Amino acid sequence: VQLQACGGGLVQAGGSLRLSCAASGRTFSSYGMGWFRQSPGQEREFVASISWSGGTTSYSDSVKGRFTIARDNSENTVYLQMNNLKPEDTAVYYCAVAQNSYGGFHYSQYNYWGQGTQVTVSS
Repeated sequence: VQLQACGGGLVQAGGSLRLSCAASGRTFSSYGMGWFRQSPGQEREFVASISWSGGTTSYSDSVKGRFTIARDNSENTVYLQMNNLKPEDTAVYYCAVAQNSYGGFHYSQYNYWGQGTQVTVSS
């Protein structure tokens, strides 16, 4: 099982990035998926999650209204559209597959992780 995240990069404050995460090795259409982020010296932080069908999404307060999570089960891929980026969004972003159908707020609810993609927002 592999999760390959991409789309990170360097962007100015106010800009946008779209992260994608393609899963291979098995189908995850029955499982929730999520995005987390981690800055140096910080604990891994919940960003967004999406249920197996895409019908339910959740966001951290810090990104609500700016980020949008989506999934394409036919492509086994989850996306994170990030708009109006801020310097405090700078982190390594990780995609993950949940152990349940809805996702969840804590990293312990996820059992498959991608390698991470760096997002850097300059002021």
